[in-house]
Amino acid sequence: QVQLVESGGDLVQPGGSLRLSCVLTGNFFRLYTMAWYRQAPGKQRDLVAAITRLNEINYADSVKGRFTISKDNDKNTVFLQMNNLEPEDTAVYYCHASAGTLAYWGQGTQVTVSS
Repeated sequence: QVQLVESGGDLVQPGGSLRLSCVLTGNFFRLYTMAWYRQAPGKQRDLVAAITRLNEINYADSVKGRFTISKDNDKNTVFLQMNNLEPEDTAVYYCHASAGTLAYWGQGTQVTVSS
C-alpha cells in the first residue's frame, strides 16, 4: 500500500521561504513521476511542479524561478523548495505520485503567506 506523507507547511511572511517534503511509503519510488499540486480556497487544484523518473522537470509559469522540485531516491522523498513566497502562493499543497495507471495523493499541507 503506497502512502504519501507531506510536511513543511507553515505560516510565512511575503518574501520568505519554505521547503516542503513528501515521503512515499512503499516500493519502487524511483519509478514514479512525483509532483506537487496546490489548491486555494474556492479554486481548482493546479499543478505546481513535477519530476519524472528520468528527472525531467516542469513548473507552472507562476512559480518558475522561485520554486525548485527535487527528489532523493534513497530516501523515497520529493522536495519543493519555495523562495520569494507571495500571498498568492497561499494554498494547501498536495504531493502526487503516478506510474502507469497508478496514482496516489497525500493528505496535503497548508502554506499561508501573510504579513
